Amino acid sequence: MAENNHLQALKAKHAALDAEIAEEMKRPAPDATKISGLKRQKLGIKEEIEQLEAKK
Repeated sequence: MAENNHLQALKAKHAALDAEIAEEMKRPAPDATKISGLKRQKLGIKEEIEQLEAKK
């Protein structure tokens, strides 16, 4: 059960990062460094989600 809660939290964080990236991209002058960092975080979370789902 705790693993499932963790998985849901990771998915929520992944979606939040996706939204934050989209918002930054809408700006007249998007910060490429910020976008790159957010994408890196998102990828790390995606990998963790995949590992947890593989254990099921």
